[in-house]
Amino acid sequence: MQKNLNTLLIYLLSAMISFLGGCSKVILSPGFKKPEALIKLTSTKYPDFEDDMNYENLDASINQSISYLLKKPFNKEFYFGNDIYTASQLIASLKDFQKFIESKPSSDNLRKYISTNYYVYKSTGSNEKGEVLFTGYYEPELEGSLLKSEIYKYPVYGMPSDLVSIDLSLFSPKHKGEKITGRYTGKTVVPYYERREIEAGAIAENEVCVIAWVKDPIGLFFLQIQGSGKINLDNGETINIHYHASNGHPYKSIGALLIQKDIIPRSGISMQSIREYLKSNPEKMQEILNYNPSYVFFKTEEDGPFGYLEVKLTPARSIALDRSVFPLSGLAYIETSKPDVDENDDIIGWSKCTKFVLAQDTGGAIRGPGRVDLFWGNGKYAEIAAGNMQHKGSLYFLILKPGIKDQKTQ
Repeated sequence: MQKNLNTLLIYLLSAMISFLGGCSKVILSPGFKKPEALIKLTSTKYPDFEDDMNYENLDASINQSISYLLKKPFNKEFYFGNDIYTASQLIASLKDFQKFIESKPSSDNLRKYISTNYYVYKSTGSNEKGEVLFTGYYEPELEGSLLKSEIYKYPVYGMPSDLVSIDLSLFSPKHKGEKITGRYTGKTVVPYYERREIEAGAIAENEVCVIAWVKDPIGLFFLQIQGSGKINLDNGETINIHYHASNGHPYKSIGALLIQKDIIPRSGISMQSIREYLKSNPEKMQEILNYNPSYVFFKTEEDGPFGYLEVKLTPARSIALDRSVFPLSGLAYIETSKPDVDENDDIIGWSKCTKFVLAQDTGGAIRGPGRVDLFWGNGKYAEIAAGNMQHKGSLYFLILKPGIKDQKTQ
């Protein structure tokens, strides 16, 4: 048994050495300091803090973050730029804010309250000038069946049994936070199948379960990008599905591909325009979808949708961002734009979108301090907002000043 384990370890190490050998190395000069993602502001530079939803659903979203934090050690550290706060401090911060908004205070009272009691940090953005690109995501609904047929023939896969994830930090501290995903062949670990291989039937039937079969391959592709959704079955039941794992290949945008090939102009790119092109050109559909080698596997949930923190996402209150640079579960405030639609669900303009949100999710394409994805929920407006939102704005994080809670209890 020990001999087999040693042999497996040697193969794993060989695979990782091969994997890492293909990556370029970045050598940092002595004294190098990673750029800050959040900068603490003076109170004179705080934003206006106007909530366009008048605090609706905010209490529920705060409760979700608190439930996550209560499961963590109270001394777990969260980074706000170069400043460190503990889970207990985040809990106190959220509870204090939650209590204050019970009366739905005016903007003036809210600004005074925040200025007195909270530190505010602003994202440095993609250009270190605070410019953040906001996009949206939603919970799609697909029609499906538990049985394969000529109508329902596209599988929604659970996680394959031959898919493995290796924590590289177990082999060297310098790889802290890094992992590779692959396929164990019985002798070694190799990269998992790409989308084109999976779509061609590369995964053996005995290696994966099919949660359901759906009729729309384009809808299934976008479901994988969104990460969660509902499948309305032909027997009248509904299945909630949630991201479980991916094949480990990097996400590549088919929207960027269509722009590059001059198929859809940059000004007209949206989820809706991509879907329309694919439907109108079925002979090109699979080739375009296969441009994105990443593939997502799902699991079922009794409720949902759930984000990275495994708490239920709140429409227009939960955001996805890069967990390596921002404090997940934290209270944030955003300034960007949202679509205005008419009775025919056509966009007739864009208006200010300013609201308090909670950092409760991540995303494969959401990287760095200059990206935020806003969860819109489900339904037609959510689909429109998620499919068309690509607007710049600002992102702020709030944290209760140390000692404030103690002062209030004296």
